[in-house]
Amino acid sequence: MSQERSYRIAPSILSADFARLGEEVRAVIDAGADFIHFDVMDNHYVPNLTFGPMICQAVKPYCKKADGTPVPLDVHLMVEPVDELAASFAKAGADYITFHPEATRHVDRTIQLIRSLGCKPGLVFNPATPLNWLEHTLKQIDIVMLMSVNPGFGGQSFIEGTLSKLGYARSLIDVQLAMGGRPVLLEVDGGVKIDNIRQIAEAGADTFVAGSAIFGKPDYAAVVTQLRAELALAGSAAA
Repeated sequence: MSQERSYRIAPSILSADFARLGEEVRAVIDAGADFIHFDVMDNHYVPNLTFGPMICQAVKPYCKKADGTPVPLDVHLMVEPVDELAASFAKAGADYITFHPEATRHVDRTIQLIRSLGCKPGLVFNPATPLNWLEHTLKQIDIVMLMSVNPGFGGQSFIEGTLSKLGYARSLIDVQLAMGGRPVLLEVDGGVKIDNIRQIAEAGADTFVAGSAIFGKPDYAAVVTQLRAELALAGSAAA
């Protein structure tokens, strides 16, 4: 029996106008964003360099709705090693911190570190990275993110093989939940757009990173509304 699922849209500021970053964050939250996604690249683990804890700290005050309700800051670390930067981003205001398991020497220790700093930890899996890490870590994390592009650059096309991988990740999460375990978000990052978000949701995702699909468009609210309309269709199909 399918379980009704709530969905979250997490615009990636990697595609925002960096000269107006605070305004961009505020605008996309006003348009209906549930999370703000923060892509950290180190020009080492991935072939690009983005931003560090100081930018995170500067953006944090903008991560709230008009009524003052906080909007989670979802920090994706594409860095190697992980622990020192995880601690810096926790201090800078991150709510979720996700990392790639192959980028740290001791995965369990890094998960524990992130939680001890008051953040929700999660693992990120590249397109060719197997999910067998979850056999030993799923009970300890709050979010699983599947990369549907190769990490390092925004604006790439969605890799279709992610759909079957999503289905397997969803089955693991649902079994854990049925056994009384913690709920775990299943996030997808890369190439998410209006014309494929329904299919991605039907495959099992509940949290969707969208960068170029939202930022750069003339009306952020119109795009978010269209994304939610597609997600409503996915939800009705699963009911």
